[in-house]
Amino acid sequence: MTSPVRLLILASASTSRARVLTAAGIPFRAVPANVDESDCKTKLKAEGASSLKCAETLAEIKALAVSRQNPDAIVIGADQLLDCGGVWFDKPADRAEAREHLTALSGKTHQLATAAVAVRAGARIWHHVSAPRLSVRTLSPQFIDAYLEAAGDGVLSSVGAYHLEGLGAQLFENVEGDFFTILGVPLLALLAFLREHGIVPR
Repeated sequence: MTSPVRLLILASASTSRARVLTAAGIPFRAVPANVDESDCKTKLKAEGASSLKCAETLAEIKALAVSRQNPDAIVIGADQLLDCGGVWFDKPADRAEAREHLTALSGKTHQLATAAVAVRAGARIWHHVSAPRLSVRTLSPQFIDAYLEAAGDGVLSSVGAYHLEGLGAQLFENVEGDFFTILGVPLLALLAFLREHGIVPR
């Protein structure tokens, strides 16, 4: 008999991350972490933490929160921060704020500080951090309005108000970094970790 596959939990409500894991054939269930991200970000920034350190810390906090109720599972926490010249962007609350974000990002290069942390029985057993860089072309107000109308409210679930895998590709003139990481999951590094733990086949 083969040994049972260890339960994997994604400590996230992100549909984008869930789609990436599902498409890659990774068995998991999603359990959103009850964490006040805004308060954590405010405290970490006040302490002088970098956006990458903040993303890593938040990913671990999420994983630990879910691990407490699921000690036998491997729990993956993930977080992503858009950092443009030291200004951190959250997901836009509405289309008006999405328009403000895209206007602020127009003609500039920003980084997506991205982290994933694996926890088992309350202890961190793996982590991965990276920071893809994306250069937004100069966007006219007319284009921004047309883009938001065509893309719909789905972009409100994305930091930066873009989906690179869809219409959001039209926003950029250059992208440096792993595609899956930009979507919110460092998939190739995660797969290597999961192979070591027998969750996906070698």
